[in-house]
Amino acid sequence: MGPWDAGRYRVSSGSVRDVAVNSGADRAQWIIHGERLIDQNPHIRVSLADVELPDGITFTQYVFRLRRCVVVLVLDEPGSHVLLMWRHRFIVGKWVWELPGGYVDDGEDGAAAAVREAEEETGWRPREAKFVLSYQPMIGNADFPQDLYVARGVDLVGEPATDETAAVRWVPLDEAAAMISSGEIVGAGTIIGIQYALMLQAGAQPPAH
Repeated sequence: MGPWDAGRYRVSSGSVRDVAVNSGADRAQWIIHGERLIDQNPHIRVSLADVELPDGITFTQYVFRLRRCVVVLVLDEPGSHVLLMWRHRFIVGKWVWELPGGYVDDGEDGAAAAVREAEEETGWRPREAKFVLSYQPMIGNADFPQDLYVARGVDLVGEPATDETAAVRWVPLDEAAAMISSGEIVGAGTIIGIQYALMLQAGAQPPAH
């Protein structure tokens, strides 16, 4: 057996596409024999999929499909502080700090949704929001597209929505990073946003899009 050969898995030093071809990605793809609706509402669609693995094992898996969301990284002008909101997440039973964000309305532009959500949840209105990246926080069992936007330059225009936010605070980035380690920040979108802000602070080149 060669150093890059481990049975059905093979590693290639070529491009991403070469890796997929050389590793037999077509033979490793899961087969979906059917999917039936369990429940749905304007925010989520829940179904059961009949799945077959490459080795022939079959099983049924829940599949969740949710509406697109935006997460907004609001920074002060120097980029040294991030705007966070404190809220209770009953599903995990914790008070946590988060970036503002929420669902994109039908037909709504993503940047407009980012500005709207930031204002509704914090009382601060971004002058503009720029798209950074898209990610899937639960790709193993859910299609839940989320878009990260960054905003610099905001105006205080009101009070945060009391049913969304218990407190709003401008937090130094180094403190925000420590809050991730301490478990005060647990949401995937907030962690991604803060890591992106730290990258900007360090002078790293932001990803092209």
